[in-house]
Amino acid sequence: MSKPLIVRVAAEADITAARLWYEQQRDGLGIEFLDAVEAVLDRLEAVPEMHQIVWQNVRRAKLKRFPYLVYYRVLDDRTEVLSVMHGRRHPSAWKSRVN
Repeated sequence: MSKPLIVRVAAEADITAARLWYEQQRDGLGIEFLDAVEAVLDRLEAVPEMHQIVWQNVRRAKLKRFPYLVYYRVLDDRTEVLSVMHGRRHPSAWKSRVN
């Protein structure tokens, strides 16, 4: 049985900001970004431990086609998405969300 997937408010804001930016670059690209995020989130919900731990108990999944990373952790009762950030952002940006 899979655990519920919880996307924190800050991670939702990350997704929204990136979608808006991509949509400004080209009509429809924001939707394609959202599709890529949803594909990763679906995989995390089905098999949350598929990615290795990158720091403490935080794992990282990569989006296909877009240079974004999903940082998440697997807890006893849920899988929690902490951040969805561009791969070139400094690690301290997502590490500050672990608490």
